[in-house]
Amino acid sequence: MLSSFSFAINGVFEFFRKERNAKIHLVAAVLVIVAGFYFHVNNIEWILIVIMIMSVFVAEMVNSSMESLCNHLHPDRHEKIKLVKDLSAGAVLIASIAAVIVAAIIFLPKILS
Repeated sequence: MLSSFSFAINGVFEFFRKERNAKIHLVAAVLVIVAGFYFHVNNIEWILIVIMIMSVFVAEMVNSSMESLCNHLHPDRHEKIKLVKDLSAGAVLIASIAAVIVAAIIFLPKILS
């Protein structure tokens, strides 16, 4: 059981070490967290912020995994592989759009007041 946990931790470290988009999402997450402290968001808003940040990270990790697996199994261009990659990238896009919407709902009223 402990080795499974260490494999998972290793996966998280590799994700942030090797994936450019992971670093971009991490910077965005840190900025949102700083904004949360600055604007004194309430507990429910913090819960939503954490859920959205983690949703984007999970989607990006699954997308990175799918791309890596697809590239390994079929390094040449292939329409079905392209579809799998596009679908997993689309999941990241949807999670990111949802995160931006939640951030706008939470922060825009605070910024405008």
